[in-house]
Amino acid sequence: MPEPVRSIPQLAPQGTTKRVVVAASVLACVIAVGLFWYETSNAPIEPPSHAKLAFVGSESCAGCHQAETKLWQSSQHRHAMDHATAQTVRGDFNDATFDYAGTHSRFFSRDNKFLVETDGPDGKLATFEVKYAFGIDPLQQYLIEFPDGRIQALSIAWDTRTKEQGGQRWLHLYPDSAITHNDPLHWTKLNQNWNFMCAECHSTGVLKGYDAAKDTFATTFAEISVGCEACHGAGSRHVAWARGKPASRGVDDGLLVRFDERTGITWSASAGTPTPTRSAPAAALRKEVETCGRCHARRGQLSEDWTPGRPLSETHRVSLLDRQRFHADGQMRDDEETYNYAPFKQSRMFAKGVTCSDCHDPHSAALKAPGDGACAQCHAPDKYQSPAHRHHADVSPPPGCPSCHMPERRYMVIDHRHDHGFRVPRPDLSVQTGAPNACNDCHRDRSANWAAQQVETWLGPGRRGYQTYAGAFHAAWSEASDAQASLAAIAASDDVAGIVRASALAELPAPILDLTRRGLSDSDPLVRLGALDGLEGAPTDQLWSLAASQLTDPVRGVRIRAAELLAAVPAARQPAADRDKFTRAAAEFVDAQKLNADRPEARTALGNFLARQANADRAEAEYRAALKLDPSFAAAAINLSDLYRQLGRDSDGERVLREALSVSAQEASLHHALGLTLVRQKRNEAAIEELQQAAALDPGQPRYAYVYAIGLHSAGRRDDALAVLKEGLRGHPDNLELLSAALNFSREKGDAVAALEYAEHLGRLLPGDTRLADVIRELRR
Repeated sequence: MPEPVRSIPQLAPQGTTKRVVVAASVLACVIAVGLFWYETSNAPIEPPSHAKLAFVGSESCAGCHQAETKLWQSSQHRHAMDHATAQTVRGDFNDATFDYAGTHSRFFSRDNKFLVETDGPDGKLATFEVKYAFGIDPLQQYLIEFPDGRIQALSIAWDTRTKEQGGQRWLHLYPDSAITHNDPLHWTKLNQNWNFMCAECHSTGVLKGYDAAKDTFATTFAEISVGCEACHGAGSRHVAWARGKPASRGVDDGLLVRFDERTGITWSASAGTPTPTRSAPAAALRKEVETCGRCHARRGQLSEDWTPGRPLSETHRVSLLDRQRFHADGQMRDDEETYNYAPFKQSRMFAKGVTCSDCHDPHSAALKAPGDGACAQCHAPDKYQSPAHRHHADVSPPPGCPSCHMPERRYMVIDHRHDHGFRVPRPDLSVQTGAPNACNDCHRDRSANWAAQQVETWLGPGRRGYQTYAGAFHAAWSEASDAQASLAAIAASDDVAGIVRASALAELPAPILDLTRRGLSDSDPLVRLGALDGLEGAPTDQLWSLAASQLTDPVRGVRIRAAELLAAVPAARQPAADRDKFTRAAAEFVDAQKLNADRPEARTALGNFLARQANADRAEAEYRAALKLDPSFAAAAINLSDLYRQLGRDSDGERVLREALSVSAQEASLHHALGLTLVRQKRNEAAIEELQQAAALDPGQPRYAYVYAIGLHSAGRRDDALAVLKEGLRGHPDNLELLSAALNFSREKGDAVAALEYAEHLGRLLPGDTRLADVIRELRR
């Protein structure tokens, strides 16, 4: 059966969910109350009382904080977004043209308005007014407002660099594709929507204002760009305090957070040591990092009730290290926007207590010193800027610290961003895992093996670095036999960053209960979230005793995840003392989906939740709503089809999948689900065609090859099935399903040599399996 796909707002699914549908009449009533908004109200969530503080604007801060204001005025934060005027628009709107994917776009101005003639949502040329300028360096995008309140980001951007740098030109953000109006990435579509994708981080005090019933937006912001209150929180109480008479001022100055992590801190080096030590350990809650992470992390928003200095997981779901977005060593993949939060939290710098403002001025965001000067604040130049350390004496100018320890990754065609993991270059890990390395960023004509050997001649074979977990994640993502043990060792290590331990817990092929319990009691909310993720698909009779305590976790994101996970436990099996706790956490989960009801991910997540509650009608409505928002969203189509399977409505499930395939024909998961639906209808020939499509479209998913092979075998095509299994094993040599099927089919064929090879391979992966040992002895005879 196709497993329901879990979706988290703004984050792609991190895995699959085994849905348990139960009767829960009492809890269904509770959830129905929590979901009243779909029937009676679509107003934005009211933030709690402290969020009702008024935003006063950066101008109100400037009178007292003149030096900080001057620095901020020149920052990219100040220019993150602005009204489109002659002073703010950098692009050439003097009847300039740009050709892309068969569309001839024209940029011009009229009556003090900036206009673009380009392909609209129907693919036809139309003229649109530019409402806002977006960003400033190294490129500027342009935002167009539609009558329903949607604001969309044009995919043709202006390169603001100088001509000498290759700029002063129009460019398309998907130059190697041909994005037309039918593509989900077209500028008029869901994935280029400012209200959801961009607004929170480019403006201050944003309220999305989405009306689910009307499918419209009334998004507002307190300040158009990233102002003082974007980081310090609403300032009305502080301004009132500052304007009061000195004699009447109390101790409470009205600030929501004090960024005092560096106050009174010194760094000093002991004799003979090249790097200094912080005078006091860093606090467990790193207020600066969590506040900057609100926009510099890949995350999904759970609530608009954000307070600076609180754990980011209170209001956002942070992406852990997964194979879709990260390399095994924790570097972000090239096709992902380079956010600094996750790499920095993996770094030795973070572990030692370094914070954002140690290197960056918090108001201009510029480095505190040019070149290697920021590094030289702590790392002695005579040690680290010497040829003995850099090993590039013949290179002029010599490579700086970032060249080796903060390699650049390119985003949006021309935006070069430094990885903040501060890694030791490890080309040997590139050989082992395929992750990139700083050496081959420059030496592109050489192999990773060459680079690894060169580093070994300089520094010896015992190189390790701070990030020691690449092998464990590579083992998990390549289905190696030692993945469980390797991940368990990482999850249990006190010397590994919290975000890495969380990711290891989430990636464990099967939960290890002692590790899970330890993770659920960890002081880091990310680790608690990783432990909960690792319980996805666990038997319901274990879930409550393990996860129920997280329903009252001090961090909202943890409570929400616990409620989502525990929705599969029938009300009758919930201890009476915990039911109110579940009800409150479930309401927070619903609120998070309400906030993101403009997204198919959120509607699908709510559909999954309702399906777990045996509320089929409401689950169906949510899946349908997701598909209305995005007909190509595979997770909604697959889960709706599976819901219909449970209801005995396979023909309806088939229709849903075919409709999704009509707009997303290359989506392997849809072909796989349709193949299984056709199997249940005993339409085996058509089913095999769909299963073959799935296996061909996504060879990285061994399950598709396995199911396709089973289908072929059931149709009497054993040799074809073996050929599929052999091909699958080339890419996934340790996959237990593929090996077991290959063993059984080879024995059935009478090919004892091949069968013994598969059996012995399985024996190495499962050394304690006595039945397999018997099979091996039999084959050897």
